[in-house]
Amino acid sequence: MTIDDLRRILAECAGEDENGDLGGDILDRPFADLGYDSLALMETAARITREFGVTIADDDVIGLSTPRELLDLVAAAAPATPH
Repeated sequence: MTIDDLRRILAECAGEDENGDLGGDILDRPFADLGYDSLALMETAARITREFGVTIADDDVIGLSTPRELLDLVAAAAPATPH
């Protein structure tokens, strides 16, 4: 999953009128500063599970602060791809 994938999913989960500022470098900006609360992050995690087949525990989602942390969590949880 790339930052662009995450940006798209975050925008879709927040809705057209409500999405925060997702332009520029968002990797280390707190989700709260981007306008995302725990409910939006739970929806984001559910969408990631559906699209990428990566299961993210609710407790893990609640502890996330930034998009970089979410991408790292997804990368760690993703099944290894054969070379």
